[in-house]
Amino acid sequence: MILIPGLASSREVWADLAADLRKRHRIHLVELAGFASTPAISTPDGKVIAPAVDAIAEYIRSQHLNAPAIIGHSLGGEIALMLGARYPDQIGRLMIVDALPFYTLMIDPAATSETAVREASATRDWLLAQSPEQRLASQNTSVARLAKTEAVRPALVAAGINSDRKTVADAVYELMITDLRPELGRIKAPIEIVYAYDALFGVPAAGVDAMYRQAYVAAPDIHFTRIDNSFHFIMLDQPERFSSAVEAFLNK
Repeated sequence: MILIPGLASSREVWADLAADLRKRHRIHLVELAGFASTPAISTPDGKVIAPAVDAIAEYIRSQHLNAPAIIGHSLGGEIALMLGARYPDQIGRLMIVDALPFYTLMIDPAATSETAVREASATRDWLLAQSPEQRLASQNTSVARLAKTEAVRPALVAAGINSDRKTVADAVYELMITDLRPELGRIKAPIEIVYAYDALFGVPAAGVDAMYRQAYVAAPDIHFTRIDNSFHFIMLDQPERFSSAVEAFLNK
């Protein structure tokens, strides 16, 4: 199994899950260059996500991993989808955790890759222009919306602050303009979508259900699991229920 964390996240978000899974599975924990405390790698075109996909695919090949299961959270979910679509014969099954095939749908349901460029550029510029004080305040505000469990927030904030600013900004831009919906039909592996819902979202659960199902309508083999009373970091907010979902996913 390969576990991929999200934007500016450490592989430590998987620590409890991985400790349990290691009893029965061979686990490979990814941490992207430039995220958390892993040194950044400069790329000529400024891309972060697509090179990571190619690197993981090469790792699967070179390590002779036979159709591994991939679990990806958030941006890691996008990486998992890209692996499934672009290297369909190398992947056994996919679990996508709280991620859409096109992130900007959460901002504008009618968005396209072209219309997303303006918002993505503005967001990248804003991230790069933040002072250290603004960056810390932004991290604290963001993490409070992403993790319901207060005890896990300091580690998430620290991972964000320790991430390379340019890598994060470039990854956000790439994430916001990348629409994987046209590629979903290429995925041969079964897909499990696990997503969060909480009443504090301020929208009905049925609306969140519909958003996910519509976004993934082109995927040929897909199943959805909603985990309630959780924010974005489901594995930290609802670890027992998330672990059960993972076991069900692996045993299908």
